[in-house]
Amino acid sequence: MKKKATAPTCASKLKALSDPTRLTVLEALMARPKNVGELMAQLGVEQSLLSHHLAILRDAGLVESSREGKTMIYQLPENVSDSTAGKAINLGCCKISFD
Repeated sequence: MKKKATAPTCASKLKALSDPTRLTVLEALMARPKNVGELMAQLGVEQSLLSHHLAILRDAGLVESSREGKTMIYQLPENVSDSTAGKAINLGCCKISFD
């Protein structure tokens, strides 16, 4: 049985999503894992700003990264990706869907 998210955990995740760029990053990663260059091109943001947003999302447990050679690949963790709901993320306390 899945453990219910606590109010502080949920508030932390919602705070991490309070920036439109971070929401756009999550939406971009719903299709497939991407590296920083792909995300920069898709979002039109500078590398330093994107790294800042990715760090916040990673600290909140909303994205995870892995290294392939010199490249960092970012993806949604399994517990966040909600493939049953189309374009949606599961925060544990609520779901957010993208139209």
